[in-house]
Amino acid sequence: MSCGNHHDTPCSEVLDRVYTYLDGELDSDRISEIRKHLDECSPCLEEYGLEEAVKRLVAKHCGCDPVPQDLRSKVLTRIEQVRAEMAD
Repeated sequence: MSCGNHHDTPCSEVLDRVYTYLDGELDSDRISEIRKHLDECSPCLEEYGLEEAVKRLVAKHCGCDPVPQDLRSKVLTRIEQVRAEMAD
């Protein structure tokens, strides 16, 4: 997805990081970059809003059971593998 306009941070990078942004897992520089992009790019802001709504819905209905760290690591590793495969 892209709005067709130039941004310091590309749309694809913002959308790849939307969940880590929502989870507060980015450093302050990266957070600033993404906020700036979302302020400038309505398609990405709309996608961010959808992802935020999904995250809230899942949190509301799936309880607050803690996720084991090893499971989290495996899931994130697999996500990165799939992204790499898709990029090829």
